[in-house]
Amino acid sequence: RTLILEPTRELAAQVKEQFDKYGAGQKLNVALLIGGVSFGDQDSKLMRGVDVLIATPGRLLDHTERGGLLLTGVELLVIDEADRMLDMGFIPDIERICKLVPFTRQTLFFTATMPPEISRITEAFLHNPA
Repeated sequence: RTLILEPTRELAAQVKEQFDKYGAGQKLNVALLIGGVSFGDQDSKLMRGVDVLIATPGRLLDHTERGGLLLTGVELLVIDEADRMLDMGFIPDIERICKLVPFTRQTLFFTATMPPEISRITEAFLHNPA
């Protein structure tokens, strides 16, 4: 299972749109967790099972804190636009999320720049980076 974190609702929606477009014949269950959408609709999608979960950090943590989402099955964690997440103050949320997913996951970390805080996070959460 894959978890993709995006800094904004708009970016998350764009990623979901591309999964729908390019993965149409793949039978992947893709869910989008962003603010501005009812928890009920998102919960019902999660209950059906998800292969790819695309989310903003805040809404993802909202679901985990409400008890409606466990991240123990995550095999691939994608942290997109990490430098933007730093600028937006999401790094503490990312650190919390990294503690909720299995240690054995594969992590893909995308950033346009590498400020010291991002370097610190990569050292803490990437294992054997290439």
